[in-house]
Amino acid sequence: MKILISGSSGLVGSAVVDNLSHQGHDLIRLVRPGTAARQPAAVSELPQVVWNPQSGLLDSRAEGADAVIHLAGASIAGHRWTEAWKRELRDSRVAATNRLVASLQRLHRPPQIFIAASAIGFYGSRGDEKLTESSPAGTGFLAQITVDWETESARAAQSGARVVILRFGVILAKQGGALPQMALPFRLGVGGRIGSGRQWISWITLDDVVAIIRFALETNLLSGPANAVSPNPVQNAAFSSTLARVLHRPAILPAPSFALRLALGEMADSLLLASQRIYPNKLEQLGYRFHYPDLQPALTAVLRPSG
Repeated sequence: MKILISGSSGLVGSAVVDNLSHQGHDLIRLVRPGTAARQPAAVSELPQVVWNPQSGLLDSRAEGADAVIHLAGASIAGHRWTEAWKRELRDSRVAATNRLVASLQRLHRPPQIFIAASAIGFYGSRGDEKLTESSPAGTGFLAQITVDWETESARAAQSGARVVILRFGVILAKQGGALPQMALPFRLGVGGRIGSGRQWISWITLDDVVAIIRFALETNLLSGPANAVSPNPVQNAAFSSTLARVLHRPAILPAPSFALRLALGEMADSLLLASQRIYPNKLEQLGYRFHYPDLQPALTAVLRPSG
């Protein structure tokens, strides 16, 4: 299968490239003009198609692609949420996806599979409420961005594509994402729950993320939004104690909510203190089986020493 992939140098993108390349797929990176950042070897060796997220211009070599995996977007947790950065978060998702879909629709034969990243931020902070794909959107900055982002991705269906929108939870990976930052205080012996510890965390391992993207490519019955999260969300206090146990460290020093808000501003409420108890009903109904459905085996596998 000839597959175009955006965001190929990111945490998820580089893992997807490595996996699908070994499966024999013909992968082509969508890259911004002038991109010269250091890339993992498996990524840098791929053929490239130039894509300009600002203008929407797409190299004609994109013709003939069977599928698109769209993972591009500025890091939610990589920067304090100034007004300028919030605009970047929105533009890198909503506006860029709008232009990409429009460019794909101008091809002589648009790709017939469009797999798009989204996020559980769609649901907002919902306390103990059990959330599935049939639950309505929440409120707040992240929820509104995600709703608009998904709306733009869904437009790919206008050219006949099967569109799958994967709402990723907190991705657990040794080499990036949130887990190394979460683990650091515990490694230093000063870890503990965040805020009240009662907020729910909907998580997923990077291995399952990659497997779910493959499942989305191969499963014709899967379309629309799908929650890419473990079937067993946990509350923050339980997550913290499990992480401490896996690292053989104490979990005794909670991070108070007021300190997090003082240090991180709006981002603290949206990312660290939000409660999202989400279940992957659609994936399970279609037969996907999680590699790591439970937290302790997942953290043990992810944090296992290399070599």
